[in-house]
Amino acid sequence: MTALGAPRRVLVTGARGYIGALVVERLAARAGALTKLVAADVRAATPGERRADVEYLQLDVRDPSLAAVLSERGIESVVHLAAIVSPGPGSSAALEYSVDVEGTRNVLEACVSAGVRHLIVTSSGAAYGYHADNPPALSEDCPLRGNDEFPYAKHKRLVEEMLARYRQSHPELGQLVFRPGTVLGASTSNQITNLFEKRVVLGLDGAATPFVFVWDQDVVECIVLGVVGEKTGIYNLAGHGVMTLREIAARLRKPYVSLPPAVVARALGLMSRLGLTRYGPEQVRFLQYRPVLANRRLEQEFGYRLRLTSREVFELYAEGRT
Repeated sequence: MTALGAPRRVLVTGARGYIGALVVERLAARAGALTKLVAADVRAATPGERRADVEYLQLDVRDPSLAAVLSERGIESVVHLAAIVSPGPGSSAALEYSVDVEGTRNVLEACVSAGVRHLIVTSSGAAYGYHADNPPALSEDCPLRGNDEFPYAKHKRLVEEMLARYRQSHPELGQLVFRPGTVLGASTSNQITNLFEKRVVLGLDGAATPFVFVWDQDVVECIVLGVVGEKTGIYNLAGHGVMTLREIAARLRKPYVSLPPAVVARALGLMSRLGLTRYGPEQVRFLQYRPVLANRRLEQEFGYRLRLTSREVFELYAEGRT
């Protein structure tokens, strides 16, 4: 990790997303840290969201005009948060690839063209993949094997491979890459929390299904510290400890039902063919082989002490549901 001096002009992509909106708010609140903050998103900001000290742009990360946008505003640091995390009903693998992978390629090309010196990218622990031979705790040096059958994991792997190539070919563009575990807060609602919000929590025989959670506020603070300190490096973002699906069900006071993996795979295959779910048999691996992320490097090298453990983050979430 290196610190090159605080950037003065910052652009955030995905600025209306869950984490993006929090990052823009936190950066804008740091009086004197920045001279310009641009919040870019494919969706236009509403009047209620706008702040006088932030410039808002309706911009797709795939737009070829991005380089000109960065150059005209003298942007020194880009926080790239635009991605399709929770695909909607009209989504497709092609659209998700276009935004996640090609969108990141466009951001990288635009940064190099415009002379941007610092880029922060949120990857994911999913980039390590869901594999039976994953180590008990994955460090940042472990290989990235995001499964092809999971578009999100595959795309994050492809993005990171692209970032690695740019670190070699364009070292003048400093990179800070975060690999978060399951991001959770008091009001989080996404594909992961949907597993916990059903009347019964379903698990698999022989699989503990450990979840490593990270508080959304810790994620935001790390990104902001990365911007202000212009830090570089690759860091897992994950709270200490894990919670298994059985423990999650117990905390939520819900029944926990464990089923044979083969039965679940057949049921998902049938439901998928009937159009009853967008998920197929591959989802069994998602529950069987959850990647558990080590956070030593974040705390010892990046220098950030996570404020909540996995269990404490989940407690905050559970309390918000009562």
